[in-house]
Amino acid sequence: MMTNIEQRWKDVAALAARIRRHTIEMTHRAKASHVGSSLSMVELLTVLYAQILRVDPNNPDWPDRDRFILSKGHGCASYYAILAEVGFFPVEWLETFYQNGSKLAGHATHTYIPGIEISTGSLGHGLSVATGMALAAKRDNKSYRTFCMLSDGECDEGSTWEPVLFAPQHRLDNLVAIVDYNKIQSLGTVKEVMDLESLTAKWESFGWAVREIDGHDLREIESVLSQIPFEKDKPSCVIAHTVKGKGVSFMENKLLWHYRSPQEDEYEAAIRELEGEG
Repeated sequence: MMTNIEQRWKDVAALAARIRRHTIEMTHRAKASHVGSSLSMVELLTVLYAQILRVDPNNPDWPDRDRFILSKGHGCASYYAILAEVGFFPVEWLETFYQNGSKLAGHATHTYIPGIEISTGSLGHGLSVATGMALAAKRDNKSYRTFCMLSDGECDEGSTWEPVLFAPQHRLDNLVAIVDYNKIQSLGTVKEVMDLESLTAKWESFGWAVREIDGHDLREIESVLSQIPFEKDKPSCVIAHTVKGKGVSFMENKLLWHYRSPQEDEYEAAIRELEGEG
């Protein structure tokens, strides 16, 4: 007989599977880019919205809600999908993704979309905004936390490192940075374009409390994020080791899928694989 805990994890895994399928369907239908970038963070988004974030889809502007910012806004297909699945807006909206007149633009857009704090996708800005939100919470004696998901390529940006320096100075232990470390960016591998190693040591040297995780292990993600803040008076950073294009074998770790959308035969093969048939 399945225990309540086993059933809960089965439900979380099923939610992640739905997000992954939505992502493939949305990018195929719209002939949109960034399917690989969306697939790499499916488990992270699933655990955040199913287990960690204190949010209310029925009251998206609740003043005491946790804030989440997807700084890597180009990966918005999976972000829209999780918001729809947990009830911020109808799942049917996903069918209009990246279409003329749709609310769901090709980069994360907050206008008319419940649950999105700010529009993002111009890389290197999200963490600065998140840091400002965390500072405001401290000064207003509010209990909400601010989470920010960054791409690894975004860590090439000088503007990213300004809040990395600022947050420890102000003891923002209500701030969480999550780096989707899939190790591929727009024009090559991270190592080729701008080697970030040792990424953990870099964040630690700026005064952050850092943990490294398998960004596709649902239970490990939940275990680590449940420990936030990792240290009192220090902002927390999670380096999530992920796979670009995770879940579709011919997309995994392939630079091609940063910009390519799945064509008809590729779409059908991807869906078969996600259904366990391929």
